[in-house]
Amino acid sequence: MIKKCGVIAVIGEPNAGKSTLVNQLVGSKVSIVTPKVQTTRFNVRGVCIFEDTQFIFVDTPGIFDASKQFEKAMVNAAWAGIGDADAALLIVDGTKSISDALTNIAEGLRKTKKPLFLAINKIDKLKKEQLIVLMAEYNRVAKFEGIFMISALKGSGVDYLKEHLARAMPESPWLYPEDEMTDIPVRMLAAEITREKLFFILGQELPYAVLVETESWEEKENIIKISQAVYVQRESQKKIVIGAGGAMLKRIGTSSRRELEKLLEKKVHLGLFVKIRENWKEDQAIYRMLGLEYKK
Repeated sequence: MIKKCGVIAVIGEPNAGKSTLVNQLVGSKVSIVTPKVQTTRFNVRGVCIFEDTQFIFVDTPGIFDASKQFEKAMVNAAWAGIGDADAALLIVDGTKSISDALTNIAEGLRKTKKPLFLAINKIDKLKKEQLIVLMAEYNRVAKFEGIFMISALKGSGVDYLKEHLARAMPESPWLYPEDEMTDIPVRMLAAEITREKLFFILGQELPYAVLVETESWEEKENIIKISQAVYVQRESQKKIVIGAGGAMLKRIGTSSRRELEKLLEKKVHLGLFVKIRENWKEDQAIYRMLGLEYKK
């Protein structure tokens, strides 16, 4: 069997469904998904095998008109994710009209000279006649190697997408072991899972500027002891995360622990500690931890 292997950068605006799609393509959770925009902060590689092809899908932060230093670093990381890719997959929310920002993203992708594919997401919310109009509209935005109708949440059209992407991948030995699904360190994935629970449980009460870091990881025969710091920027935010009598933090910890136990297939003891770190978005060590480039 002649093997093929390729890197595909999954690009799009915030909340287009990139992380949901990558999780569906990989068949396992490698990126967290929340209703918050800009949830993905750094490039995450998800690995999957389809017949004779090994895909490395790069889930990238959403591209938007960033003004702050940390946000700019995220957007720069997204564009950097295309650099080593064999192709780019632009994912768009089919329920939204084509914005100038999206047109600019497509133009930027065209300039990379990489094969460009389009996935129109959330087709389960659209009628057939709307899809036909959408395809015509996007054909005017850029020259795509293929346009695919999908529902990243429900998995509709995902296998068909993989089948066609495989045809565009180069002949190459596989770069990852067959049982490996991501290159994100497990300590970082554990921190991301806790951050996801924070967003879901606290909703609009939680500010975007929250960070979770795995401080210690002690693995024993029957249990993994994990200690994580939840960084907020103000005392008022700390009170929200902890809740009355510590009830909110306990709920967040329980939810995160349950998912970690499924992921790690072992009993987990998770300790969460809320700390104030006012200027963590200007801390070079945080940028290094997340794999982001620090620029003043």
